[in-house]
Amino acid sequence: MDEAPLHIAVFPWFAMGHLIPYIQLSNKLAKRGHRISFIIPRKTRSKLDQFNLYPRLITFYPITLPPCDGLPDYAETTSDVPPPFFRLIMAAMDRTENQIEELLLQLKPQIVFFDFVYWLPNLACKLGIKSVLFLIINPATVGYNASPARLLQGSKLTEADLMKPPSGFPSSSMKLHPHEAKIFAWRRTLDFGNGIFFHDRLYKGLTQTDAIAFKGSTEIEGPFVDYLANQYGKPALLSGPVVPEPPTSRSDEKWARWLEQFKEDSVVYCAFGSECILQTAQFQELLLGLEMTGLPFLVALLKPPGGFESVEAAMPEGFKERVKERGIIYGGWVQQQVILAHSSVGCFITHCGAGSITEGLVNKCQLVLLPQTLPDHIMNSRMMSSELKVGVEVERGEEDGLFSRGSVCKAVKIVMDDESETGKEIRENHAKLRSYLLSNDSESSHMDRFCEKLRDLLR
Repeated sequence: MDEAPLHIAVFPWFAMGHLIPYIQLSNKLAKRGHRISFIIPRKTRSKLDQFNLYPRLITFYPITLPPCDGLPDYAETTSDVPPPFFRLIMAAMDRTENQIEELLLQLKPQIVFFDFVYWLPNLACKLGIKSVLFLIINPATVGYNASPARLLQGSKLTEADLMKPPSGFPSSSMKLHPHEAKIFAWRRTLDFGNGIFFHDRLYKGLTQTDAIAFKGSTEIEGPFVDYLANQYGKPALLSGPVVPEPPTSRSDEKWARWLEQFKEDSVVYCAFGSECILQTAQFQELLLGLEMTGLPFLVALLKPPGGFESVEAAMPEGFKERVKERGIIYGGWVQQQVILAHSSVGCFITHCGAGSITEGLVNKCQLVLLPQTLPDHIMNSRMMSSELKVGVEVERGEEDGLFSRGSVCKAVKIVMDDESETGKEIRENHAKLRSYLLSNDSESSHMDRFCEKLRDLLR
């Protein structure tokens, strides 16, 4: 006899890079008949409606962020403000505790998923609800950076400590370069809302939740999830790869017409997510590197380099005239899934956000990895390049972390050159992984196990 569907509430960090993976997971759960109560900021609902494939089972519950000193009235998600204001979005979310309590009392879910609101497990426990810390961050990143011993050391952990994996970590190839260790150490000192360090939020969430969960598969992420389960002494779940459903819409006719000018697998597409802001010099090196490849390219950036009102204004002198129709720099949103699926696109230069990595892996385009300053992006890049060997990282200076036009060109050439031995290995590995990720049996079996382990929490 089939068991009754679950009722799950979700309360993700208010960043589009978290809200969208949560709605993608919700779709997979709703496909199996489970009911989802999705808590979102009020004005952001319109941005997420298009991703809700099961509106009869996934219901949005909008809340209003309380005022917070320094946070603009219109701001609801991190895409509304520059990075220095992200801590204020988090501080405002902390002030929703009473709203969330009233909502959970009204909805009566069995389980609530969360990520950075560290106080939710205690609230859920008080209400008789099980809590699951669902992190969109790769479990390898969490294991490397957030073992109990490392989190308890907090800001005392040195750059030298961070250069190598913690004791018992299941991979020796995932190490940091000096400039990356500086980023990891610096981020440990940042206020992430109400004077609370990010690592403190994560530690409280990891130690107080009933279970930890990740997007990923046993074959790839399994060893890292087992490591965390042992470190924290609680269930660690994998939902499967949560491959986004194929988009139902066609690409903008403008992009379709432009892409169709070029032969199969010849275009380089480059995008850096919704929050990344490149330094002007690095932006120009990126463009000049693309120019050096001699290949057609499309660069789509939502935010221009610092100090410029548009991406066009920050281009190198004479660049636009030289590349003409072969290269387009666009400042705005594009339908990334549709563009990556186009037969003309042969290479994807990515900032290594979790969603973008998955979208790249399930398409035929080859990955060039150019992570920015978030630890999970750095570790995603290392996982793809060193552990799985399905992409090429752009070389950077060991100390300053800067890349050059030459290193951009070199990485693109490796994955696009049929004669390159490294490129051949990467293309073969990518093809195998793509086939695995797109396998219905793999996704279905992972999601079945995930749902069964959720039920185990209630027994």
